[in-house]
Amino acid sequence: MEAKESKNFLKPIYFVLNEAGEITYFSLRFFRLIFKRPFEFSEFVRQCYYIGNKSLPLVAVTALIMGLVITIQSRPTLVEFGAEAWLPKMVSVSLVREIVPVITALICAGKIGSGIGAELGSMKVTEQIDAMEVSGTNPFKFLVVTRVLGTTLMIPVLTVLADAISLYGAYLGTNIRGVVSWNLFWNQVFDVLVYADIIPSLLKTFFFGFAIGIVGCYKGYNSQKGTEGVGISANSSVVISSLLVFVLDLIAVQITDLLGFT
Repeated sequence: MEAKESKNFLKPIYFVLNEAGEITYFSLRFFRLIFKRPFEFSEFVRQCYYIGNKSLPLVAVTALIMGLVITIQSRPTLVEFGAEAWLPKMVSVSLVREIVPVITALICAGKIGSGIGAELGSMKVTEQIDAMEVSGTNPFKFLVVTRVLGTTLMIPVLTVLADAISLYGAYLGTNIRGVVSWNLFWNQVFDVLVYADIIPSLLKTFFFGFAIGIVGCYKGYNSQKGTEGVGISANSSVVISSLLVFVLDLIAVQITDLLGFT
């Protein structure tokens, strides 16, 4: 009885370790093929357009709301301590350094990660990937490398746009119960923001994008169980990539703290 309970306890741990190993091997295969010819440049551009353009409206709306909400929620506390004038500075640092990069990555994990997992999963169960191998095309190069590179490049771009939109939302939130001129608001924002705030937050989004792309491609590329497996691939892509975003963010915060960027 105890042996059976021990086995049941170790089964989830074995599954997690095995999944981590498979994703790592999948990533190494990506790095082996990234510089090998032929370069699927047209497909890479198409994926960048799909990932960036199709995700921008959702990211923009979310960023605007984030800027408004964080500003409105922060005002009462600062008013209580007589520090209302610090509102633009505090909100801008919070948004740029942490909130916008993480929320943008989570949105993309839900939209892009699930889309990649479902798309490649459908191609896998309908044997389209096998047909590409028979025709002499490298499906991993065409399907996986282009999508991972697309997410790695476009998530930082979306984050930069989301930063700008969220700061505009903060400006609107600041003027809901007060009056702060356009020039004064942006002077306060850029007075407090330094490269040590912007560069680390931007660099970690490259890792967020890579994690979202590689997990979505791995789950879709190895989808099984017919059409049911497509749904499983899409769902697990979102769950794992979202978890990895938090883990990578924790690591990035620790590294920036050790390097003295905080």
